[in-house]
Amino acid sequence: KQIPRLLGPGLNKAGKFPGIITSDDDIAAKITALKSTVRFQLKKVMCLATAIGTVDNSEEEVCNNLKLAITYFISLLKKGWQNVNSLTIKSTMGPPQRLF
Repeated sequence: KQIPRLLGPGLNKAGKFPGIITSDDDIAAKITALKSTVRFQLKKVMCLATAIGTVDNSEEEVCNNLKLAITYFISLLKKGWQNVNSLTIKSTMGPPQRLF
């Protein structure tokens, strides 16, 4: 009873609070859903980075993920595209490519 009360606020802020799994839930489906979730944290920072794909993804899947991530991120901003200075895509070891 004491652990959620003590650790709850810190774990909740970090997004690490454990979720509830009932006996009816499919664990494999729950794991894939959590792995495919992308979170944006908008704080007072000048740049934001997020993962949009892996090596296993096809070019079309990466393009779709990129379009979804950009449109969702722009929808979170108060002034929309007026707040965006530039958009850059970068692979892990590759050079950055400026999109906007």
